[in-house]
Amino acid sequence: MRKFEQEYLTIAIGQFKHLKERAESGIQQLSEEELHWKPSEESNNIAIIIKHLSGNMHSRWVDFLTEDGEKSYRNRDLEFVDGNESKKALMDFWEEGWKLLFNTVLNLNAEDLHKTITLRKQHLSVLQAIQIEVSHISYHVGQILYIGKQIKDKDWTILSIPKNGLKKL
Repeated sequence: MRKFEQEYLTIAIGQFKHLKERAESGIQQLSEEELHWKPSEESNNIAIIIKHLSGNMHSRWVDFLTEDGEKSYRNRDLEFVDGNESKKALMDFWEEGWKLLFNTVLNLNAEDLHKTITLRKQHLSVLQAIQIEVSHISYHVGQILYIGKQIKDKDWTILSIPKNGLKKL
């Protein structure tokens, strides 16, 4: 594999792992009931965000190189309905999505990064599709952590450098 492509895939995989771990560290701090809390009627709760990210991964990363990333079996609208799923059911669906993502990305090679894939009938390079997914997941992980911190307030365990944390270094 060419150096650039290998470095890019290593960085992307590292980012995906970091985002997954960060989200899970936040989710662990919350009860099942707290996963379904939302600040307003029009807001998404963490359970919905988990379902949405998982649904996205189940669609995007199955037959990634050969089929449109928006699969006909995906019901995106249903991802935004809180069905009061259990924490275990949510996390099982979450884990299945991540397995699909990692299985696909870990098996890409240098030539694959230069291929074109289709997402909602739009043609994108594999590199572009990976970047879109990093950004999409990052956006929603930020939401998960923000909502979690709102729920737990002072009982929230900070997952990055705490306020005034740099002064201690």
